Amino acid sequence: MSTVVLEVKPRKEFGTGCAKADRRGGFIPCIIYGDGKEPEAMCICQQLLDKYVHKSNFFSTVFEFTGLKKQGQKFVAKDVQFHPVTDCPIHVDFMRVGKGSRVTVRVPITFVNETASPGLKQGGVLNVLVHEMDVVCDPDNIPASIQVDLAGFEFHHAVHAHDVKLMNGVSLPSGGRNFTIATVVAPTILKKEEETTVAETEETAESKK
Repeated sequence: MSTVVLEVKPRKEFGTGCAKADRRGGFIPCIIYGDGKEPEAMCICQQLLDKYVHKSNFFSTVFEFTGLKKQGQKFVAKDVQFHPVTDCPIHVDFMRVGKGSRVTVRVPITFVNETASPGLKQGGVLNVLVHEMDVVCDPDNIPASIQVDLAGFEFHHAVHAHDVKLMNGVSLPSGGRNFTIATVVAPTILKKEEETTVAETEETAESKK
């Protein structure tokens, strides 16, 4: 994955008042940490940040910052705080990624082969519960997305995190839970027919007693 280069400037003053002043000036306060080095406070032009922060691959993008004392460092975003009303970013945490290190990043999930799913072809609906997932990998080989193959999915078929095939060098975080990513839900009409059939069967069985 290619590296996105953004210009930043160090923050010399801190506190809530200073952060608000930065935002009024069009800059978003950030902190960078990790790789055994001291945390550094900086800020990024909001117009530049807005080009990336709302994209699905923001947390799996590798950044490089100009304007720092030490150049050539690489970073990944770890957390973003958004304004509850405007949904604009108000603070971002970035983590340094050293050479040869493995990092945990959040990667968007995409679905392929929908036409090869019998359940979807019969009118079923793909109920997506999770749109992104954490994986561990080398920062130079972060996948653009995690693909879930829907071929063969029948009604009520569910895919879990541990079912996903990951590319070489990419793994799930150690100890992570095996959550459900998506299920194929039967159409409402079919559900009602199934419920009616069950009810009729039960009624017939009851009448024979």
